[in-house]
Amino acid sequence: MTNPVPMAEVWRGPLLESLHLGHAVVCDASGQIVRSWGDPDAVIYPRSSAKMIQALPLMSSGAAAKYGLTSEQLALACASHNGAHIHTDRVNAWLAQLGLSDSDFRCGPQEPADIPARNELIKTDQSPCQVHNNCSGKHAGFLTLSQHLGTGPEYVEMDHPVQQACLAAFEEVTGMDSPGHGIDGCSAPNFATSVHGLARAMGWFASAHTRSDRASEGAAHLVAAMAKHPELVAGETRACTNLMRAMGGRVAIKTGAEAVFVAILPEQQLGVALKIVDGATRASECAIATILVGLGVLEADHPETRKYMNAPLLNRRNIDCGAIRPSAELSF
Repeated sequence: MTNPVPMAEVWRGPLLESLHLGHAVVCDASGQIVRSWGDPDAVIYPRSSAKMIQALPLMSSGAAAKYGLTSEQLALACASHNGAHIHTDRVNAWLAQLGLSDSDFRCGPQEPADIPARNELIKTDQSPCQVHNNCSGKHAGFLTLSQHLGTGPEYVEMDHPVQQACLAAFEEVTGMDSPGHGIDGCSAPNFATSVHGLARAMGWFASAHTRSDRASEGAAHLVAAMAKHPELVAGETRACTNLMRAMGGRVAIKTGAEAVFVAILPEQQLGVALKIVDGATRASECAIATILVGLGVLEADHPETRKYMNAPLLNRRNIDCGAIRPSAELSF
């Protein structure tokens, strides 16, 4: 077993104030490791970084085609959105298309991360609904698959056909049996895998456009939808949205809770997965930006890149006090 390596540093003035360690893997289309840092065999929960995998049964089952799902809906199925109107209006329309309502969700209500949407609820004395949950797009996908399969309403239960289909897809694309699962913040099972397994899955997604089987065609549509609609995958101010825009739709990226990040690079047919061991999002954002720069798909001096990689540390008077920057070990 290899120890995690330094990935992101926080400097205040002349002193290193904080250091974040992690693991990362870059895989090619065959699942072979092209580059790695730390321990490729470290077992992690991918959390929301695996939403495109959880959406695969929606595609391969024929449910997406049957219901005529648009690229916007596919992007939302892979999203951890801010709960802004551009997200909730579309998810509510999706529910209406299915003849369902907010009560059919099993993700639970969540206060919107989008400040205007949050303020609107406060001003009108309304409580958040389940549609505001950052995972409501994924759950709309689950409900679509469940309706297509003619199964029961408790679609987040581990023995439900929806989750069994998700597990089968997960183990297929990661190339390994999952050692177990935990329950995610949205109540759905989250299947564990290794960092290598998650990167292998992203490499599979990155090369999906070169194959013609139903699962691969579905995966290619999901990747294209994410890259086409970065504002739906996350939202304004979010790293996923900002960095995908900066790369001009060439790459799909997705964060997960506890500092997991993945990237899908179709042109290079490469997949990336990383995990910061202390769960710090600022470090995973810095690390993924650094790796994408190293792989040649993100410009180091792009204004959006500079928000995460070599980002200035500003205080409340907007005084530059230091920086968040990649560790030397993460260099290419």
